[in-house]
Amino acid sequence: MTSLILAIDQGTTSSRAILFDKGGNIVSLAQEEFPQHFPNSGWVEHHPDDIWGSTLRTVKQAITNSGKTVHSVAGIGITNQRETTLIWDKNTGEAVYNAIVWQDRRTGDYCRSLRDAGHTDMIQAKTGLLIDPYFSATKVRWILDNVDGARERAEKGDLLFGTVDCYLIWKLTGGAVHRTDATNASRTCLFNIHDQTWDKELLDLFGVPESMLPEVMDCSDDFGRSEAQLLGASLPIAGVAGDQQAALIGQTCFEPGMVKSTYGTGCFMIMNTGEHSETSHNKLLSTVGYRIDGKVTYAMEGSIFMAGATIQWLRDGLKLFSNASETEKLARATSEDHGVYLVPAFTGLGAPHWDPNARGAIFGLNRNSGIPELVAAGLQSVCYQTRDLQECMNRDVKASTDTLRVDGGMVSNNWVMQFLSDILGVQVDRPTVLETTALGVAYLAGLRLGWYDSLEEIATLWHKDRSFTPRLPEDRREKLYDGWLDAVARVKSDHND
Repeated sequence: MTSLILAIDQGTTSSRAILFDKGGNIVSLAQEEFPQHFPNSGWVEHHPDDIWGSTLRTVKQAITNSGKTVHSVAGIGITNQRETTLIWDKNTGEAVYNAIVWQDRRTGDYCRSLRDAGHTDMIQAKTGLLIDPYFSATKVRWILDNVDGARERAEKGDLLFGTVDCYLIWKLTGGAVHRTDATNASRTCLFNIHDQTWDKELLDLFGVPESMLPEVMDCSDDFGRSEAQLLGASLPIAGVAGDQQAALIGQTCFEPGMVKSTYGTGCFMIMNTGEHSETSHNKLLSTVGYRIDGKVTYAMEGSIFMAGATIQWLRDGLKLFSNASETEKLARATSEDHGVYLVPAFTGLGAPHWDPNARGAIFGLNRNSGIPELVAAGLQSVCYQTRDLQECMNRDVKASTDTLRVDGGMVSNNWVMQFLSDILGVQVDRPTVLETTALGVAYLAGLRLGWYDSLEEIATLWHKDRSFTPRLPEDRREKLYDGWLDAVARVKSDHND
């Protein structure tokens, strides 16, 4: 009897595979970190073999860990780091260059030239996105223009482009299927989110041959079947969504106005805006929340590049602790108003600043500053950045939400969650299952495979672990946030202009 859904969660710093039962409970999990490559300042790359190899190994390990066989698995859902760009030969399967990661800032000058040429309004109107190195289009162009022979091969129809989900589908199906879903397509800056098609004007602008592009599917759909020899059985790939949209689904934010924030490598706050795409006037993004049965639900999103990655830097770069689990105790050793601010602009600033040339800095150090203050400042930077997004989102939709659903690795830290509630001034709800990104694509696959009849049924599976409510007086909250705004202003690239 097929009683499990396999969710592949291919992230920025690790690949994970999780088996869920029909109730959304975790049966087994496997995870493997893989190397990050930084060839130049602001450049971030992954080796495609590391992405695929770590994914395949974790899938096999998760099945082994479950104590069951592959024949217990009904199907596969895939969620992934979005915007990360791969180009490979459709005949040999060999990538022509490393995967250029979403955090990568190498196309900053090109993006500036696009803005100077007056393309901002057109691009935002079609895609809901801003002109920034974050998105896939400029990465595709960079590879085609900087890898010997790549553009010629692409124009001959020999090269394929895909985000990580698309690449994994291609590998799992033995090169038989070149498909992506609407959420990942919406992050490329090549996809018109209103008519749900690849946009010829954008393809011409960025110089991307249409033959490179995958077929765009619903999130709960037929993405082909895995090759039997990979796992011991051929499994249907039935659900796909970019990681942040997958978390929106995993948090069952199916009603307009519901908001979730995910704390992984980066931090991403998304609000369900329903059947209408809301244009942001505060440098947030309009995007596809999910597409099911051909019906699009839109979302508004704010993207922060460094959340868990900041803690990883404190651990691996400064070696202030050996395990992230130590950070809660360290933060409790100081007060929330210790005076130190860490602005983690290691790869520029995301929303709402969109400054690829900003760089990280620490302010407010004195002789009493030590490891607890630096760690607390790193944790608080994630909360302050979330407040930046909250402020913009509230202005855009002319309303405010009083509850935020949170997920991701950092939310197990109670100190961070309390400070987040304090600095936002809203209730923060943590679910019992923190792996909501993987859970979201498990739900999507289950919906396609007939496990669930509707999104309403799936919504009944969400359960709260704990709520955090604001304790900090408003005057102290605003004083702390003012200090953050001052620190951010100091690192922006136009600070000395």
